[in-house]
Amino acid sequence: MAVPMPPRDFDDFKGLLAVEGDRLPRRLKEVARALLTRPDEVALSTAAQISEKIGVQPSTLVRFAQVFGFRGFSDLQSLFRDRLRETPFDHRSRIVSLHLEGTTALFDGFAQAANKSFEQARQTLDPEKVETAVANLTDALTIYVVASGRSFPAGAYAAYAFGALGIKAVLVDQIGGLGKTQINTSSPSDAILAISFTPYAPETVGLIEIARANKTPIIAITDNVMSPLASAAQIWLELSEADYASFRSLSATFALIMALSVAVAKKRGLEKTYGS
Repeated sequence: MAVPMPPRDFDDFKGLLAVEGDRLPRRLKEVARALLTRPDEVALSTAAQISEKIGVQPSTLVRFAQVFGFRGFSDLQSLFRDRLRETPFDHRSRIVSLHLEGTTALFDGFAQAANKSFEQARQTLDPEKVETAVANLTDALTIYVVASGRSFPAGAYAAYAFGALGIKAVLVDQIGGLGKTQINTSSPSDAILAISFTPYAPETVGLIEIARANKTPIIAITDNVMSPLASAAQIWLELSEADYASFRSLSATFALIMALSVAVAKKRGLEKTYGS
């Protein structure tokens, strides 16, 4: 794969990956996912630091950049730096200190990361896609919720929220290894709500492939265009959680799930009060 002209800006780069990303070799796909997952770090780090962080040789970064029409990695990196300069809120305020004393200080760090997650979500979530997701979930006979690993609490909450609002939802909890059996009952009249972020739970990826084979519409919440959920879903909502000291919460994810569930209930005329 090679493109005749390099992308003009970060959004152009993401759009090009959405169209051409599946044609990349496996190793370069991993590079794309890593770069998109933490664009701020790409903008602020050296090529050597980035290559060490994602576990590739610096020459791999150069090869990746050249595939997209750049002379070298620094030219590609300039797109990430321009994005950072144009971002209205302060990405440069890094949460870097683990040498804080006391639980309250740790709480403050996680709260700042949550605030940053909300600011990022306001930028990446496409209102039109969100409304289309709500329409698809509203029309579904049953909503199957698929989430594994770190994302599982968000999936469990989604199933609870839909159920509390009178919407039929099934949490594919995979208890007893029965995930495939659970998802295999889905049909084109239903919908899948799949949630996964880098490094993408293989259980979730496998289950949505079964849903695809069943022609069940898939709505995904994931972090970038190179996510396997993005390529599998009819609609995918871009959401990336900020981290504090490499720990990531699900603050923005939970807020999005609350918004989706309440919006679906309102469209169905099923407004209720959440149980305690």
